[in-house]
Amino acid sequence: MEDFTKEELQEALRAIASTISKCEKVQPKLKEGTSQHTLLIRRIKALRIASALITRELENIS
Repeated sequence: MEDFTKEELQEALRAIASTISKCEKVQPKLKEGTSQHTLLIRRIKALRIASALITRELENIS
């Protein structure tokens, strides 16, 4: 697995947080039960998992 610098991980975390925020703003506009809504929910969950893993990695670096 590739090693990333602390700065790269922090930047990735900022980008993920921004994307999560944008997805959450769109979510109320999508009708529940549609494929777009389901995809968005799954995307938000995946991004939150990625964020948690990056945060864990940053804690191990510090």
